[in-house]
Formats: sequence, structure tokens, C-alpha cells
Amino acid sequence: MARELPIGSIVIADHQTAGRGRMERRWEAPPGAALLVSFVLQPNPLLSLAAGVAASEACGAGIRLKWPNDLLLDNRKVGGILVETTPQKAICGIGVNLTWAPEGAAMLDRPREPLFGRLRTEIDTWAAATPDAVVKRWRELSATLGRRVRIEVAGEATEGLAQDITAGGELIVDGKPFIAGTVTHL
Repeated sequence: MARELPIGSIVIADHQTAGRGRMERRWEAPPGAALLVSFVLQPNPLLSLAAGVAASEACGAGIRLKWPNDLLLDNRKVGGILVETTPQKAICGIGVNLTWAPEGAAMLDRPREPLFGRLRTEIDTWAAATPDAVVKRWRELSATLGRRVRIEVAGEATEGLAQDITAGGELIVDGKPFIAGTVTHL
């Protein structure tokens, strides 16, 4: 639905039965149990990182970022971000578990409307921030940097220390940059 809307549009869903995350993974949420929102924005190569920072700031203390697109609370997934881009616009979907979570995941246990208001403000701020500011704040909120990780790309796994992210958002693992992949904290 958001793909057809102009930049500046926002779509909020009450529940999700056929949502998807990265790698076509399913994302479901019962009615009223999550904040499920898509923002139609200007394309930005660091939008996924900027949206992570925005969501972390909106959700409050204790929310950490797992590269490339997860929100963690007490080292368990509480939310996620998916950005799809075309040359003309980007759709930034953000989901946060509020009053229900799948097994093993976390929930924020906060009301949806105030969180949406904070997220809307933070998205505006961080989507317009300089790349240096986004990367700096992402590093500060990271749960990935400084940890041993396994990153899987196209069926091949690399294990090592997550050292940094580049100005372009790549994760550096033992000196090797990764632009995409599935990360497991070890």
C-alpha cells in the first residue's frame, strides 16, 4: 500500500498477518499488540541505520541496535526495520512489539500512540541528519560492535569480531566489510 503513496505519507496497521522482514521472513502481530508503521521518505543510503537510531530514541532507554536492522531489549528482539528503495522514494517499515511478542522475543509494554508520536519526530530528525551524525549515534547504540558475531551472506558464514561500521553503513568483521547479511551474536 505505501509503495503507491507520495513522499511524506505514513501508513499504520493495527495488526499484521502477512508482514515480512529481511530475507522474506514472516512478521506477524495480533490486533493492537504492536506499533506497525511505514514511512514514505526520500531515498537515503543510510536510511536503515537512521531508522534504527530513530526507533531506539523513540522507544527509550535500554533499546540497542543489532546490525543491520533489529531493535533489542535485554538482548532479545523487540522490533525490526525494513527499508525498500526505488530511485524516487524509500519505504521504511518499522515494527515494535508492544504488548505481545513471539516466543523468545521481547515486548516494550508501552502504549502505541505516544510511541508513534515520538517515532514520527525521531524519523524526521534522523532521516535528515548528516551521515556522520547517524553513524556516530548508531555506534553509541550498537549491541553488535565489540562482539563476536557470525555473519551469513549467500550461504557462506564468517565468524569474527564486529569492529565498526563504515560511513556507508557496512559492518566490519575482522577487517572485512559486509554491506548485507544475517548477523548472529555469539
